[in-house]
Amino acid sequence: MSRIRSRNTTPEKIVRAELWRRGYRYRLNDNRLPGKPDLVLPKYRAVIFINGCFWHGHRGCPKYVEPKTNTGFWKEKIAHNIARDELNAQRLDTLSWTVITVWECELSKKNRDATIARIEADLRAAKDKYDKWTALRRESREYAREQARKHREILAQVEAELNLPKSLRRYAKKEGEILY
Repeated sequence: MSRIRSRNTTPEKIVRAELWRRGYRYRLNDNRLPGKPDLVLPKYRAVIFINGCFWHGHRGCPKYVEPKTNTGFWKEKIAHNIARDELNAQRLDTLSWTVITVWECELSKKNRDATIARIEADLRAAKDKYDKWTALRRESREYAREQARKHREILAQVEAELNLPKSLRRYAKKEGEILY
C-alpha cells in the first residue's frame, strides 16, 4: 500500500501529455476544490478525475478484480471510494464545475485517441455551459446570490472536513461576510 501513488500515475501522465500537446492548460491537484481533482481547467470550468479501475470500483472492467483475501475490507474500502467520488462530483456540480471522469482502462493504446477526443468534446461542452452560466449570472442578481450562497456553504463544508489552517483558506472574512 505504501507504494501506491495518488499523484503522477501513468494514466495521469498520459492524459496530461496529450492535453498539453493539444494546447490545453491546467492545474494539478488543486486542493481548493472538493475531491482535489487530478486536473483543473479553469478556462473551461472543468475538472478531470483520472481513476484507477481497481481503486475506484470500475464494474464490468477486466482490470477490476475483487481480491481473494480480506474481501470484507476491500469491498468496504472500494465502496467508500465510490461514495466519496459521487459526493465530490455532486459538490463540484453545485459549484458549477463540469466533472469529467477518465478510467484507467480507457487509456490503453487502442482506446487512447477515442478517449482524448471524448475529453476534448466534453471540454468544449463545458466551455459552452460555463459561458451560458456566466451570462445568466450577469443578467440575474437573484441567481448570482443563490449561486454564491451555495458556493459558501460547500466551501465551509469542505474546509471543515479538510481542517485547513487559516493560512490556506481561500477566502477572507470581513465584517461577517465572506469575500472572494
